[in-house]
Amino acid sequence: MTLRLPGPSLARTITVALIIKMLILALLWKMFFSAPQTKHMLLPASQVEQHLFAASPPPQALPKKVNDESR
Repeated sequence: MTLRLPGPSLARTITVALIIKMLILALLWKMFFSAPQTKHMLLPASQVEQHLFAASPPPQALPKKVNDESR
């Protein structure tokens, strides 16, 4: 004898929640990432590579803290 709780099953609830989340993600993708902002938004590959793989400048040294033990 098994005890069944009233209401939808856990598997059905999880499935519905996942479907809703997938629809929301698809909507967000369509709204924000599906197309470039303008039709002529193309950069030459060499310029993109130069920007991404350029050597970063060396980090600047931080000023040394003053030791306050003399107080």
